[in-house]
Amino acid sequence: MKPSCPEELVPTPATAAWPRRDGDHLLVTSAEMAALEEQLFHSGMPVAALMEKAALALSRRLLQRHGDHLARHGALVLVGPGHNGGDGLVIARELHLASVATAIWSPFERHKPLTEAHLRHCLWLGIQRLSQAPDPSGSELWIDALLGIGQQRPPGEGIRVLLEARQRQRPGALVAVDVPTGLCADSGRATGPMRPQAVTTYTIGLIKSGLVQDQALAAVGELERIDLGLPGALLHALPNHTPLGLGERDLAERPRPPLDPAASKYQRGRLLLVAGSEAFRGAASLALAGASSSGCGSLQAALPACLAADLWQQYPHVVLDQCLPCDGQGNLRLDRPIELNRQRLDALLIGPGIGPGIGPGAESQEGAFWRNLLAWPGLLVLDADGLNRLSGPAILGLGLNACAWLQQRQGPTWITPHPGEFSRLFPELSGNPAPVCLDAAGEAARTSGACVLLKGARSVVAAPDGRRWQLLEASPSSARAGLGDVLAGHVAGVGAMAMAATGAADAVWLAAATLAHAQAGRQLSPAGQNGAAHPLAVALQLARLC
Repeated sequence: MKPSCPEELVPTPATAAWPRRDGDHLLVTSAEMAALEEQLFHSGMPVAALMEKAALALSRRLLQRHGDHLARHGALVLVGPGHNGGDGLVIARELHLASVATAIWSPFERHKPLTEAHLRHCLWLGIQRLSQAPDPSGSELWIDALLGIGQQRPPGEGIRVLLEARQRQRPGALVAVDVPTGLCADSGRATGPMRPQAVTTYTIGLIKSGLVQDQALAAVGELERIDLGLPGALLHALPNHTPLGLGERDLAERPRPPLDPAASKYQRGRLLLVAGSEAFRGAASLALAGASSSGCGSLQAALPACLAADLWQQYPHVVLDQCLPCDGQGNLRLDRPIELNRQRLDALLIGPGIGPGIGPGAESQEGAFWRNLLAWPGLLVLDADGLNRLSGPAILGLGLNACAWLQQRQGPTWITPHPGEFSRLFPELSGNPAPVCLDAAGEAARTSGACVLLKGARSVVAAPDGRRWQLLEASPSSARAGLGDVLAGHVAGVGAMAMAATGAADAVWLAAATLAHAQAGRQLSPAGQNGAAHPLAVALQLARLC
């Protein structure tokens, strides 16, 4: 059984270098952001100075991005009682001084002292404060500075009704300061029945982790970080398990397995794929395309007989390891031994298209297959129906559940579940409402000892030692059948190369391969276009990126 991993890890050079632990990458909770600000205040920086710094930077950005709209239609700033409202009032002041027709609406009688001071100054400047709720059909740009990152409870009924009416009557005409009203900055879930929706959210300082969760994307709209110039020493003091966001800017510098330039094909990674079935024939082809795109030197495949005969025509570089039978329902049978010689194989991928289950009475035969995998020291990558079978009767027949089986694996393991597969593997980490993917993936990796790729609109990669990465960008068109098979093959190929080069399968390689796959999809389906990238086209684009 794998030893338990320490909660904190001193990163190795490979993991420390990518991506940088700076303001563009660190994802923090609202409490962590507040703690950083408190350190600044303790050092002597006045609260008012930090508010000015943040709101002035945001004001300049609003004028840059929305200058035409502001010049024609003006702005309405929705002001809350706390420091988020204070930020909004500084923005109102700056827009007013830039000759933008600006008004203020605040339904609160009391404000924090600093916010109250800014309100007095705005009124002294002649900025109008509305005495009644604004017209939700108004053409001005609404700037939501109501509740900020600390909100946990639903906004009041009046605010809820107003913002819902605004979304119905003027969609795309509201931007949020730090976090949209009605959204938890930590979980990404709505704090009440209202579903907030901003066209852009300008988050201040560092990206709050809840803003990039799948359930928050519609509410947040486009996410842009407003830099506060936080000292590097302050950021480096954050725990090593602080998640890191990955985007297009990180693609060129992503780590690649350090292969010897004189390496032969067998020294550039040797991967065996167990994929496909009579019921799902295309998955094997797509997984092989993904593996081929990785640059892995030697590819072998164990396929059903219905696919084996034509393998050479589509993939002449792939060696047919053996033909495997299917059961009466068309599922691939895993009751035959597969030779797993660590001296001739670096990684094994099981799952794409093999079918979800086995017939009655076959548990013991397939159980032997899974038992043998426990001792294999190479990298095991489990995807799709490989994960479904891991949570099925064959494993239970060994007296184990999926997590216990993963704990007993002697070699490195990568698993690539989507949320449904994840809930079957780790039912104790699933629930209603759905858990935050960052937290769930991290706990699954810690308890199982496996590296976890939890797939979604913003996929998460988690290592057993606590490191986590999350995609900040992805193309909606990547939610298409077959792209997961390409991803599984690609990450397995990268993992095989990493094993050949380093003898290890660090989660950083999994994160880097996941980013490359996401960016390949984005490059083929730019934002705003409806066309979906074909899975084979994504595999070709991956090959170009690699």
